[in-house]
Amino acid sequence: MTVIVLVVATLGLRLLGAVFGLARFATWRGSAAHGLAVMLLMTASAHFVPPGVTFMPNHADMVAMVPPFVPFPVLVVYLTGVLELAGAVGLVLPATRRAAGICLALLFALMLPANIHAALAGVTLAGEAATPLWQRVPEQILYIGVALWAPGVVGGRDRAASAYGGSAVSEPS
Repeated sequence: MTVIVLVVATLGLRLLGAVFGLARFATWRGSAAHGLAVMLLMTASAHFVPPGVTFMPNHADMVAMVPPFVPFPVLVVYLTGVLELAGAVGLVLPATRRAAGICLALLFALMLPANIHAALAGVTLAGEAATPLWQRVPEQILYIGVALWAPGVVGGRDRAASAYGGSAVSEPS
C-alpha cells in the first residue's frame, strides 16, 4: 500500500506541475520528494494510532514489529514516528531537502530489521500479515533510493530543474 501511495502522490503532483505550471512540481525529483513526504505522513500516523483502531496499523502493531534486541520498543516507535514526520517536513522545504533525504535513507535502513522481524515472526498489521520479505526488502531499497534521488544526493542534477531556474535541491516555490 505504501508503494502505491508514493507512486500515486508523485504522479499526481507531477501532473499538477505539468498542467498548472506549479514550479514546486515542475520536476520529477521535486514531485518525488513531495510524494515521499505524503507517504511518510501516512506511515508515521500509524505510530500514534491507538491500539483499538483496526482499519489501519496502530501503535501496538508497530511495537510488535520492533525486534526483541531493541530496547524500549514503545519509545522507539514514537521516536521513529516523529522522525518520519520530521523527514516529511524536511522533504517539502527546499533548504532542508538534501539533509532530510540523507537522514531518511539512514532511517529506512535502520528500520529494515523491524520489517524483517515482522515478516519472520508473523506479526500482523491491522489484522493482516506483514509484507513478505520478497516484497518488503525491494520496497525498502526503493524508499532509500527515492530518499537519496529526489533531493539530488545521487543521480546528479535534474536537467528539468535548470529550465525552471531551480536545482534538485532548491526549486522555486
